[in-house]
Order: sequence, then structure tokens, then C-alpha cells
Amino acid sequence: MKVTYYIDNQQEKCDFFPEYENLVKNAVEGTLKYESFEKDCEISVTFTDNENIRELNREYRDIDRETDVLSFPMEDDGEEVVLGDVVISLEKAKEQAEEYGHSIEREISFLCVHSCLHLLGYDHETSEDDEKIMFAKQEEILKNIGQIR
Repeated sequence: MKVTYYIDNQQEKCDFFPEYENLVKNAVEGTLKYESFEKDCEISVTFTDNENIRELNREYRDIDRETDVLSFPMEDDGEEVVLGDVVISLEKAKEQAEEYGHSIEREISFLCVHSCLHLLGYDHETSEDDEKIMFAKQEEILKNIGQIR
């Protein structure tokens, strides 16, 4: 499996460190490995701020509030699968890390794993059972990649 990444920082409110790109890659590859996903694929991850993610949330989900992460799944286009796009509010991730008492690195990893599971078809909003399944997978993946608190 080969993963092609498109990682972009489009915000200026929080410091963006090069190690964040490695966190994204580790979280995505850890999720794909856990799910036994073996196809070559590509994924786009964009870091933004609360204002921009609120606009995207309003435009694409009709929810007029900021959120931490949005997932935009794509379709399989043959040999290489385009998993989709992930948009993370780095500003919200920093707030949540402080609120939950863990590192920004752990929060970025969590958001990437969470979003990657969405790109693979999991949805915690469909039922309580689906939520339990997805959240259990998230915790296991975070343990596997060394990001459990």
C-alpha cells in the first residue's frame, strides 16, 4: 500500500510545526493498517481555523457552528483510491487538547483517525451501535500508534 498525501496549512492563528505532517501520516497509515486496507490511495488534509471550518460546516452540512474536523469522502477511481479530504481546525484542536488535558499532538492524531474512519465509511451519527463500534476502533488505533493518554 502506498499513500499519497496532500497536506496544507491554511491558517495563521496557531503555530504549525512540521511534525504535524508526521502525525497525520502515522494516524492515517495506522488506521488503514488496522482496517486491513491495502490499496494505493491518496488523501488530502488541510489545517484551517475556526472561522473557515464554520463556513465549510455551514455550506456542506447546514450546521452554522465551528467544529473540529470535517471529512469529505471520495470515490474509488480505479487503481488508486482517492479516500477524500479532511479539514482540521488547528485552533479547535488546540482548544480541545487543553480542555481534555492532553497534547495537541494527541488531539491531531485523534482527529485524523476519526476522520479517516469516516472516509472509510464509518459513521457514529447513524446509531448508538455504530457509534460504539467507531469509538472502540478509534481507541484501539490510537493505542497502536502510541497516542493514547
